[in-house]
Amino acid sequence: MSYREEKVNKFTEGQLIDFIDPHKEHSIDDLRNVFLELLHDKLHGICFSAYTANQRPGTILGYEQIENRVLHLKPYTNWLRSFSCIEGNELIPEIAHKHGMKTLVGAWLGSDKAKNEEEIEGLIQIAKKGFVDVAAVGNEVLYRGDLTESELLAYIQRVKEELPNIPVGYVDAYYEFVERPALVEISDILLINCYPFWEGTSFDFSLSHAQNMYNSVKQVAGNKRIIITETGWPSQGKAIGMAQPSHESALRYFINIQIWAKEENIESFYFSSFDEDWKVDSEGDVGAYWGLWDMNQNLKY
Repeated sequence: MSYREEKVNKFTEGQLIDFIDPHKEHSIDDLRNVFLELLHDKLHGICFSAYTANQRPGTILGYEQIENRVLHLKPYTNWLRSFSCIEGNELIPEIAHKHGMKTLVGAWLGSDKAKNEEEIEGLIQIAKKGFVDVAAVGNEVLYRGDLTESELLAYIQRVKEELPNIPVGYVDAYYEFVERPALVEISDILLINCYPFWEGTSFDFSLSHAQNMYNSVKQVAGNKRIIITETGWPSQGKAIGMAQPSHESALRYFINIQIWAKEENIESFYFSSFDEDWKVDSEGDVGAYWGLWDMNQNLKY
């Protein structure tokens, strides 16, 4: 029996709390061993960043750079999630499929209607070529206030009509689905982001908070499929409320989420694959440290 199998068997007997109780004794080597075994067992999915140091949205991405990063992740995940269908990002689903991975492909929507048209048309064309397994029309546009609900629903309906054989949804914070029944109704699939960190939750309660987020959407989902499209914990940066970034907490959060999701057969995408320095502009210093790998593709844990 492997180290992971022994530990997971213990966790499934009700001892998962051990990994979220800071008073329990677990060496950093224990955590790393479980982390590595979970990673080598393959994640359901991971959020994909193709940007290297000093690159950001607006940078035109090339095939070779994307493929290098896809190949880096191939041994560790079954699905990739991409966020845009322009500026080279449209190559990600094709490359992922080439290497045997499934794709959750997003069209990035915002307040720029012309760019929205490029993104929507890009998503439709990629899907019609057979490279999209789940289509996401927008990411957190309601949270940011970039579009009204009715504008967003119109985009979703348009993509659904174009892609009748592909599950179509929209990605946002879990509570948007709880509060917006029209969004649940129009979505083929509910794509939810669950971040105890951004809600300032102490690590001690992070797993139970994530579970409550998921369950709150489950109560309004009916029989619709739910995917956790983002969840994670940063390894360094400024605290948010009681949520403290740290190397150890990031390790523990990853372990807890992966074991819970496997036990409950929950589809989840971990955020994120690689650190992204450009995110400090919108999220502060903590925004640069959500990856399992650093910007140079070195495994952080």
